[in-house]
Amino acid sequence: MRISGPLSKTIATKIVKRLPKPRYADYLPFHDQNNEVIDQGIAIFFPGPHSFTGEDVLELQGHGGPVLLELLLSEVISHGARLAKPGEFSERAFLNDKIDLVQAEAIADVIDSASTQAAKAALRSLRGEFSRKINELTDKLIHLRVYVESAIDFPDEEIDFLTQGKIKEQIVSLLVDIREVIGSAKQGALLREGMTIVIAGKPNAGKSSLLNQLAQRDAAIVTPIAGTTRDVVREQILIDGLPLHVLDTAGLRDSDDIVEQLGVDKAIEEVEKADRVLIVVDDSQEVKQEIDDVLTRLNTSVDITIVRNKIDISGNPPALKDKGDTVEISLSANTGLGMDLLREHLKACVGFNQAGEANFIARKRHTDALDRGVNSIEKGLFELNENSAAELLAEDLRQAQMSLSEITGEFSSDDLLGEIFSSFCIGK
Repeated sequence: MRISGPLSKTIATKIVKRLPKPRYADYLPFHDQNNEVIDQGIAIFFPGPHSFTGEDVLELQGHGGPVLLELLLSEVISHGARLAKPGEFSERAFLNDKIDLVQAEAIADVIDSASTQAAKAALRSLRGEFSRKINELTDKLIHLRVYVESAIDFPDEEIDFLTQGKIKEQIVSLLVDIREVIGSAKQGALLREGMTIVIAGKPNAGKSSLLNQLAQRDAAIVTPIAGTTRDVVREQILIDGLPLHVLDTAGLRDSDDIVEQLGVDKAIEEVEKADRVLIVVDDSQEVKQEIDDVLTRLNTSVDITIVRNKIDISGNPPALKDKGDTVEISLSANTGLGMDLLREHLKACVGFNQAGEANFIARKRHTDALDRGVNSIEKGLFELNENSAAELLAEDLRQAQMSLSEITGEFSSDDLLGEIFSSFCIGK
């Protein structure tokens, strides 16, 4: 049982009858208000600010029986304590500058990790590696802002950044640095939140069979009749702990059937929201024309993997071919031959195997803030190049700094903090 706040010392003297030596484990009896022993256990006292929350913290470790814990909890509350809200310990640590917002979120991410790689990436964020990257970018932004605003405020001085070109070089260099962090952050976000995959293609290409193979169960109906799938079939699956949100869609073709056509329209709509699209084609047929037809219908910028299905009919061996702009995987969704290639490919798409060594865990709000920062800087660079508008550049750099500061919590609304910490479990 963990107690944090100014009453921790008082509660310690009431329950264990003395204030334990700081950061030492004492084996002591726990007393109630009638001075009767209700349990025997370990008491540890952490005086603020040298504690997790930055406040005085008392930890009582008793026996695990629910009756004993309830008695001890009632006794602690009777001395002025109250039950903690979800995430309140982490929130107090954040408010007392013991951790930043990224590290606070990483605590929950470590607990919720679904794989070893995700846990390692979350620990990197908890140790502050993601925060250090953001702080380095923010420092560079501040340096740029000082330089630009000095030129604006003191036009008579010899600060002519427009003609020197140095400011442009620094802005371009900063954009390169931010985009590198965005790449790692987006991989970390996919590792935490999962990758959304849409399976698309012509009718009877084997899309539903592919979903069933990935899910390792009959999640979708499979028949020889073209157009069996009318609506989007959604399945949540794990590949070695990597969460995937897989959507099987209606076959892409023109149809007089209103219901089927609605399914086709829905399929195209889902493609635009995906992280990756698996275009399934029949390897026993002429695949080039089929691929071209599907790509023309989708007309998307989403990353694409071509799945050449039905190699059990075509007789071709399982294979993975990286063609630069696309990857082609030959497999059989019917027999499962080559499915291991697809699973490894999907893990590689999010840097799954390297995540514990190179990436840090991230959330969508982090990547959104980074994207907004890049957009602001690019906008400012455009104003500088096209209009020599130093004032507009200065404002865009300020907006970019605010976006990055949202990530670590240096600039955050109370609503955002409430939303983040309310998702934590009790006692964290």
